[in-house]
Amino acid sequence: MERREYERLAEVEERGWWFRGLHDNLIRAWQETRPEIAGAVLLDAGSGTGGLLTRLKQAAPQACCIGLEIDAMAAATARAKSGAAVAAGSVLAPPFAPRSCHAIFSADVLCHRGVEPGAALAALAPCLKSGGLLILNLPAYRWLFSGHDRAVDNVRRFGARETRRLLAAAGFTHIRIGYWNSLLFPLMLAQRLSHRRAKSDVELLPAPIERLFGGILRLERGLSRLGLRLPFGGSILAVAVKP
Repeated sequence: MERREYERLAEVEERGWWFRGLHDNLIRAWQETRPEIAGAVLLDAGSGTGGLLTRLKQAAPQACCIGLEIDAMAAATARAKSGAAVAAGSVLAPPFAPRSCHAIFSADVLCHRGVEPGAALAALAPCLKSGGLLILNLPAYRWLFSGHDRAVDNVRRFGARETRRLLAAAGFTHIRIGYWNSLLFPLMLAQRLSHRRAKSDVELLPAPIERLFGGILRLERGLSRLGLRLPFGGSILAVAVKP
């Protein structure tokens, strides 16, 4: 991404409604497996400026939380923000020993220019212990590709069946895939389709709207805990197991 987008991300990701919802969803997906936390190695693969890595350290203080980031400036920001170790490198060639991680998180990384999804999953899989989890977030629907994607250097969006095929091809099992940001999806659709030029959505909204949208995402999570499967949404959340 361009330097300005990393700067915007660093400014917004700890307070913005969408980022807070993203981090909550990823962490909850891991916690629902009832993991052994003490001594667990949790990798944020493509950690950007450290928002998720910071939340992981807060949610699992007894775990060893580490990051991987290809951009040197973003990696330095992530280290300073989270206090965690962040390795310099690519998800296509992660510099970690085989079977060294208990869980790998990757938030909106496989969609980026320069990342081939199948190759990245094949490279990350050996880093997981047997029974370890891969937890992905991906932008949904190819037809929703917009100026925001171009601004943040995305070159692809995903469908649920495509995501399942990619994970299965990389050897993962027990694959669970769902959508989120569903209740606000009509607003997202209208906003994205009306702004085709390269303009990033990464920004803070007025405080009342931030609170409202954050509350709507909390409602979604509550419905999900009750077993409601959301049939569509702006993002895909996928959880898979390394056999």
